[in-house]
Amino acid sequence: MTERTAVAIVGAGPAGLLLSHLLEQAGIASIVIDSRTRDEIETTIRAGILEQGTVEILHETGASDRVLAAGSRHDGIELRFEGEGHRIDFAATVGRGVWLYPQHEVLKDLIATRLAAGQDLRFGVSAVAVDDAETERPRVIATGPDGERIEIEADVVVGADGSRGVTRAAVTGAHGGYFREYPFAWFGVLCEAAPSAHELIYSNAPDGFALISQRSATVQRMYFQCDPDTDPDAFSERELWDILQARVPGTTLNEGPIFQRDVLRFRSFVAHELRRGRVVLVGDAAHTVPPTGAKGMNLAVADVVLLADALRALLREGDERLLDAYPERAMERIWKAQHFSWWMTSMLHVSPDASDFDRRRQVGELRSVVESEHGRAYLAEAYTGWPLAR
Repeated sequence: MTERTAVAIVGAGPAGLLLSHLLEQAGIASIVIDSRTRDEIETTIRAGILEQGTVEILHETGASDRVLAAGSRHDGIELRFEGEGHRIDFAATVGRGVWLYPQHEVLKDLIATRLAAGQDLRFGVSAVAVDDAETERPRVIATGPDGERIEIEADVVVGADGSRGVTRAAVTGAHGGYFREYPFAWFGVLCEAAPSAHELIYSNAPDGFALISQRSATVQRMYFQCDPDTDPDAFSERELWDILQARVPGTTLNEGPIFQRDVLRFRSFVAHELRRGRVVLVGDAAHTVPPTGAKGMNLAVADVVLLADALRALLREGDERLLDAYPERAMERIWKAQHFSWWMTSMLHVSPDASDFDRRRQVGELRSVVESEHGRAYLAEAYTGWPLAR
């Protein structure tokens, strides 16, 4: 049997769930499927710096009340180099801030909100193909938890299934996208300890980059630059703390038991195409960025805001112009975010082949930012997020 809906959304991450929420407010039905279980989605711990625009969308549309109650507003970050810290004051510079609110908490809120509203949300359902993209009735072919075949026919199919999903290939085909891989990765740890700082510290040290972040009053999240092929179990806890401490000279870290460790590779990707007929990409299915600029989930939200407007116009008014314009409008922000993420990454990390000239030039760049009113303003504006296009 073939099921019918207005919008079939592949992927129950932030992009897919928020899109279903905005569509429902416009009176547009959707089916959301995801290969993962609800528990897997809600317990996979990921970073969570939310731009002010993202927080406003989540709160003002009723997608999340906890984001303000449980999230922690940050009005700045610290850039640390040559043993000294330099605070970038977001509030004073651009009058905006960011919120520390992990992605899995956003997902808990979105799932609860959607299920309470009666959303057709199916876990353990894996999309295996997208057919008839060039027609007005594209179809998602999927398998259910017990292996049964599921076919969903829609007016529009939205790919929100990440970089390894089937929808990206359905849109880009053999054309792929623009890709860059970086020669370093982040070694991340979660530990039981009080925060070592009230705001995030981005530290450039001779041995490489480190990021000191927080998760709660009792848990810290920290990263240090490493080789992409590093074994997460290659270090003892004492060695990890020594590396982290050496990367943030001038700051004394609060130590505690490390209960999670992982290695995060750095890649940038932008799909050549964001739309093929009635199949459209959002979020990580369309692009990925290195985490240095804190743009991943925020960029997905910006995609969704644009696409929700376009689908309202198409499905409620029969006007396809906003959908036609979606790829170009979304790409404007995508490439700005790619540049900012690349800039922060290249400015703060030590390249494996860096010469003495490269290191001294890098310090000069950092000084140019922290000692310039306009340099601080650019970083603050980009980090807290450009206005969302509507």
